[in-house]
Amino acid sequence: MTTTTTPSATFVQSVRERVGQVVVGQDVVVERLLVALFTSGHLLLQGIPGLAKTLLVNSVAKAIDLQFRRVQFTIDLLPADILGSEVLDEESRGFRTIKGPVFTNILLADEINRAAPKVQGALLEAMQERKVTIGQESLALPTPFLVIATQNPVEQAGTFELPEAQLDRFMLCHRLTYPTRDEEREVLTRNLALGIRKEGVGAVARTEFDLVSDEPVGSAEDLVRAMEAVQAVHVSDVFLEHVVELVHATRSHPALELGCSPRAGIALVRASRARALIHARDYVIPEDLFALAEDVILHRIRLTYEALADGHSGESVLAELLREQGA
Repeated sequence: MTTTTTPSATFVQSVRERVGQVVVGQDVVVERLLVALFTSGHLLLQGIPGLAKTLLVNSVAKAIDLQFRRVQFTIDLLPADILGSEVLDEESRGFRTIKGPVFTNILLADEINRAAPKVQGALLEAMQERKVTIGQESLALPTPFLVIATQNPVEQAGTFELPEAQLDRFMLCHRLTYPTRDEEREVLTRNLALGIRKEGVGAVARTEFDLVSDEPVGSAEDLVRAMEAVQAVHVSDVFLEHVVELVHATRSHPALELGCSPRAGIALVRASRARALIHARDYVIPEDLFALAEDVILHRIRLTYEALADGHSGESVLAELLREQGA
């Protein structure tokens, strides 16, 4: 087993460097995005507005030459606004299908919890089966297909809590934090140098989105090779046993009324393989499990009322379970 430089490692480094030209910090988020891409998983990003979530996703999509679409979820959004619809063609006197924004490689569902449950449910088939049904027709989605949703965990007015069935469809749920002082200073320094962009006889102040290059550093073929390399990453029987023990522990812990489904174990193994590749390894190690456990497990467990009243949190319970695993 080796840690030598491979074409996939070079590809990963190129993507990270390109994103770093636009977004300051957020290295862990970029890693999670690549994990989701390499394993055909979906990603939920939780964080307050202004942490560059949309800019980050846009930068990654452009770096790998993938089609990217963004949908702002609102209370009046309809399923047809995402999936598409059938319309009457006056010339043929028949119906024709107009595909919605879901027909893309990366779909950014911005503030997904602001849409009604009916709209959130419309994404379930797309996320799980990579196809949608419009009228009587079932249509396959492009490959790769990845849903990246954002959610503001603080503001609750005009929002709908995501049901457990939909939360379980997200392979990872990553919680973004504020930048460090040095990172924020770099953000301000870069912003000062943006200048203006002239358009006709007028001009507009440039933003960080103007820094996103349309020239990709990787192709769809590079992504496929990386996905194949992930499948070749070795997973030992001992590692699998640790995953099984951790998942089963969530189902028997007295502070939890809802534990993880088998999908959590699958996600943890797949994500660990992708993280190993990103860190230039062809085998997983316990560090992969511990690094990814929070993103894989926290959104899949629910505390009992008594545990909440006693001041417990999902983070504290998970930390206890990881300590039992030898963290």
